[in-house]
Amino acid sequence: MVPRLLSLNIELTAKDTDRAVERGDLIIVIDVLRSGTSVINALANGVKAIIPTKTLKEAYKLKRQHPYYLLAGERRGNKPKGFNFGNSPLEFTSEKVHGKNVILTTTSGTMALTRSRNAKLVFVGTFLNAGAMAKKAVETAEKKHLNVSFVLAGDKGQFSFEDFICAGAMAERFNKGEVYFSDKARAALLAFKQTKNNLCKNIMEAEHAKHLIQLGFRRDIEFACQLDIYKIIPIYRDGKITSLDPNSA
Repeated sequence: MVPRLLSLNIELTAKDTDRAVERGDLIIVIDVLRSGTSVINALANGVKAIIPTKTLKEAYKLKRQHPYYLLAGERRGNKPKGFNFGNSPLEFTSEKVHGKNVILTTTSGTMALTRSRNAKLVFVGTFLNAGAMAKKAVETAEKKHLNVSFVLAGDKGQFSFEDFICAGAMAERFNKGEVYFSDKARAALLAFKQTKNNLCKNIMEAEHAKHLIQLGFRRDIEFACQLDIYKIIPIYRDGKITSLDPNSA
């Protein structure tokens, strides 16, 4: 029997999420700077669940309904009024978030997530968990006979260099012999190969990274550019993000 050829696709911005949902793909949402990185570090430090919302209004409403939940996120890179945290992954320490539920709203990352809510499976991937995420995606896609789409959150509706490079980092870890790479996926793979030996420097030169550096968030970028430091697989289902049980999905 000829083995099924897994197809690997990329949607370049949050507003393109619907295409991946309509195809029925397993979706990996990527937002390196910074919500995806914050999600992974928060889970690594013991957060119980993260509830993404598209708007500030939704976040404040959910907070009123659940006063003990923590508010996190950003608008224009900065922490909104009344929030416990901004969108810096370094804020999510074990002392502050262990065992807590966090409401998260950001400019682009949570938009990509909420637009993917009707997908069959939605994961969150960044440089931090690239290897583990790729491995789990291949295993799950083959088991459930799905294709895979990277959905890049982008930057305010525009293409994001760092998210594209991160898709390439994960694409490199797919088994090339059994995977069909779309042109965009192949381009991301080649771009990562060109940048991986000096990853952080290359990411620092991207437009969004420069903006964050101006706001004083250089350390966030340095943290976000670390490859494969976690094996955590964040899964988004039933309106919340949790850490996937290694024996499930």
